[in-house]
Amino acid sequence: MFQLTIELIIITIIKMIKQKTGPHTKQGFPLPGGATPIDDGVNFTLFSRHATSVTLVIQNSGKEGSRLELQLDPELNRTGDMWHIFLVTEERDFSFGYRLDGKTDIQGQGLVYNRKQILLDPLCQNIISRSWGKKFSGTATPLCKLTTHDFDWQDDRPLKTPMVDSVIYELHVRGFTRDPSADVKHPGTYLGIIEKIPYLKELGVTAVELMPVTEWDENDNVFYNPETGEKLKNYWGYNPISFFALKSGFASDPADHINEFKTMVRSLHQAGIEVILDMVYNHTGEGGYEGSTSSFRGIDNSIYYLLDQHSHDYLNFSGCGNTFNCNHPVVRSFIKDSLRYWVVEMHVDGFRFDLASILGRDSKGHVLANPPMIEMIAEDPILRDTKIIAEAWDAAGLYQVGSFSQDSRWAEWNGKFRDDVRAFMAGHDNTVANLATRISGSSDLYQTSARTPCNSVNFITSHDGFTLYDLVSFEQKQNAGNGEENRDGDNHNISWNSGVEGISNEDHILALRFRRVRSLALILILSQGVPMITAGDEFGRSQGGNNNAWCQDNKTSWIDWKLAESNKGLLRFFRKCLHLRKTHRLFRRRNFFSHGPGQEISWQSLKPGREDWSSDCHTLAFFLQARKKDSDFFIMLNGHRTERAEFTIPPVSGKKRFWKQIVDTARISPFDFREPGHAITRRGGDTIRVKAMAAVVLQSVT
Repeated sequence: MFQLTIELIIITIIKMIKQKTGPHTKQGFPLPGGATPIDDGVNFTLFSRHATSVTLVIQNSGKEGSRLELQLDPELNRTGDMWHIFLVTEERDFSFGYRLDGKTDIQGQGLVYNRKQILLDPLCQNIISRSWGKKFSGTATPLCKLTTHDFDWQDDRPLKTPMVDSVIYELHVRGFTRDPSADVKHPGTYLGIIEKIPYLKELGVTAVELMPVTEWDENDNVFYNPETGEKLKNYWGYNPISFFALKSGFASDPADHINEFKTMVRSLHQAGIEVILDMVYNHTGEGGYEGSTSSFRGIDNSIYYLLDQHSHDYLNFSGCGNTFNCNHPVVRSFIKDSLRYWVVEMHVDGFRFDLASILGRDSKGHVLANPPMIEMIAEDPILRDTKIIAEAWDAAGLYQVGSFSQDSRWAEWNGKFRDDVRAFMAGHDNTVANLATRISGSSDLYQTSARTPCNSVNFITSHDGFTLYDLVSFEQKQNAGNGEENRDGDNHNISWNSGVEGISNEDHILALRFRRVRSLALILILSQGVPMITAGDEFGRSQGGNNNAWCQDNKTSWIDWKLAESNKGLLRFFRKCLHLRKTHRLFRRRNFFSHGPGQEISWQSLKPGREDWSSDCHTLAFFLQARKKDSDFFIMLNGHRTERAEFTIPPVSGKKRFWKQIVDTARISPFDFREPGHAITRRGGDTIRVKAMAAVVLQSVT
């Protein structure tokens, strides 16, 4: 009996010793980065050059209050700048984060360490799931989750739609189907987009460009609606706290958000529609020193951000308080890994890079002649089949449209297309020559560097600015609801209100506005280059004149699908224009137009053979001559605000006998777009009166 008691005491002591020594850990491996599950445990790796202490914090999801804090030995658990530890465990359902300690010396080295904070792993692919509007739990709780990818892709492969055949549709995941009028089972979610795939196919787009879907805190907005007192959201999401973790609040089941996103991608691919992500590598949601610290600042501030070399204040080329140090080798590698993750694991087809000119700045903010970050993205073998699109400017005045990169892999949001088309269709002087250049593919921007019209992503509107209907209804922004006394948003909109500012019920004003919308759409869709349409523009969506609705998580920003019915004639017009573009190759050229004998495009003002590039001219027409058996087209544009223009049409070419007037944007549906068999016949030498702000298209027939 005594012997048995001794043995029990010894066993108990051994158990107590084991409990005090904590879980079984090993040295771990410096690569790969992040948290990597392996058969008998998980390897954790974190980069930090300047931290003097790193502690891995683990919270068991199934046991309230159960937390481990494992301080890494700088001799045993560090290789170069990589801190690593291997935890022997079969457990996978836990969250984790890191405490880092070190010198805090902003003015000396730009270092900010605070051991009290639990930081996100920058490589974490899954931040604790939460529904939209739910607050992050703060710095006292680890938020990173292990991710296992076991989705059945069903042999899904990249679509690789050529840029020349692409039509891009920009949308906000939540706003696209959040309004009850969307009539979907899962409003405001990835699954909600799946329910709208038949609509997207019928419209005729080939790619959706999703506004940010990496995790951000929509509750970080400090502004309030001045009328209701309601605290506003960061609705758009251009304030990332992660470049890997997907926005869980866009899922119908936040705990299954990754699979829901993959289901959306797979479904879109099955319908022949690509997925392009809007990525914000120019800054993070941590803001300036007064902002919240969630990851990068607390891990290695002087590596991840551009700092003034003397004061170590943040250099702010993003307009958001900080600028990511994109051309530091460590950060370049981090961005590359992020892009590869979205392509390899999430099957996306391309990227639009927000304020992409920041990718070309060095550690001091100077513009590099040959930025390694931009070259690396274009040359990376994993990304080789993806579309890469630059917003070729930043918030500090650097404007690089046409000069962002000489590499033909890079396409650009063509801001000059937007501005020149807007100016012509607002009746401004000195616009005709610029308009002709944009319609023909912007050779002034891309031809000398051996690029093509496909390097130009043409757009008239985007998420940032007026909607297409507001562009013809407002001259002054109406942003008071954003809580900044109407100071935010661009003042240079190149818009005209069609005679009355804002809402109008006058028939002649409404007729002019819809005529202008149709004319703008026609120019966009039939120009050389890649057209991009903003969701809802195809049926006259309005934001009430708000040109910076970044904080409006409400009906201001949500798509009102009732308009698809009430303005079904406009929607039909968009569909018809997109079908015309798809059907006729001469609207989708791979190269610029040739000059001289046999040229495929010829310009005129009102009379054949008579060009007018003068500053006070407001009329432009062009003849597209097909090389093969395709139809010829003659397109007339009248940019006068009030005057009709009388065009004399040229004769058809070759064996084609006469013209059919298939489009007149001054007419209402269905007479605004007619099939050739039901269209008015025109012959060379006839004159056509084109109303103010209208466009007419003729198609040759035999």
